[in-house]
Amino acid sequence: MHATLPLLQATAFPALRRDRLTTLQVNLGYRCNQSCVHCHVNAGPNRTEMMDTEDLALVTQVIEARGIETLDLTGGAPELHPAFREVVRSARAQGVKVIDRCNLTILFEPGHEDLGQFLAEQQVEVVASLPCYSLENVDKQRGKGTFDKSIAALQQLNALGYGKPGTGLVLNLVYNPQGPSLPPDQVKLQADYKRELFDHFGIVFNELYALANMPIQRFGSMLISKGQFNTYMKLLKTNYQQDNLAGVMCRSLVSVDWQGYLYDCDFNQQLGLALPGASLPARPHLRDLLKTNPAGDPVRVADHCYGCTAGQGSSCGGALHG
Repeated sequence: MHATLPLLQATAFPALRRDRLTTLQVNLGYRCNQSCVHCHVNAGPNRTEMMDTEDLALVTQVIEARGIETLDLTGGAPELHPAFREVVRSARAQGVKVIDRCNLTILFEPGHEDLGQFLAEQQVEVVASLPCYSLENVDKQRGKGTFDKSIAALQQLNALGYGKPGTGLVLNLVYNPQGPSLPPDQVKLQADYKRELFDHFGIVFNELYALANMPIQRFGSMLISKGQFNTYMKLLKTNYQQDNLAGVMCRSLVSVDWQGYLYDCDFNQQLGLALPGASLPARPHLRDLLKTNPAGDPVRVADHCYGCTAGQGSSCGGALHG
């Protein structure tokens, strides 16, 4: 796989500093039941990396020490970690909002048949990947049969109350472009998703997040192989919007890798760009957050940051402006 970091480090991206830390985004491991073309984590069925018991315990301690409001669980497929449910229960007992970044097909993996019921009982917010509302496009990006399983999973979640008014069970979907292009207008695309999914499958959901593909890991390597890397970077830079800087996720979120090390965002994690800061060691770890507040520290930036600030903007919560 082609390395993209050498192509990203020289940058004119504006300097950023952190605000109050409210969200801990924890990557529980790289194992996944899918292997997607756009995946910036390079996750897949053959990955074995998983967070250990000691670092899982630190997650709970940091939530209390730093007054964390949201625990955002990701992977790979975070549900494949043997302690996934224990982590969720612990965080919910602390009164913390929990987000599960779910690929939907995990609901049909052996041993996970009751996963939907568990998520509903714990009132976990589900952020589910569905790169398109058509079978052809989803299966092209995620593998044959993925679309049908994804639809069945969404119907199962709806039956449990997800996405329906008055239940408190939030179901948000995630869209990624098929290739090196910016996502379309999120508001208009959400209307299309809601219409098509309801008319054809009776599916309802809360919001659609339209995310830009990052020029790193598997997707970045593909761009290099096809001679499209520089063209894509030019697209991101040409569409840079300064107003998006105020809402980028790295100002209020810390990303934690499966070994407990800290980064400004999930993308910096995959590039090995550690969380900076005068009060932190060179490679900060979860245990450092027990005694150190990163508010006011600089954010480590590189050229891939244009992916979060191009056009309508892109973050873990979707577009930064309508």
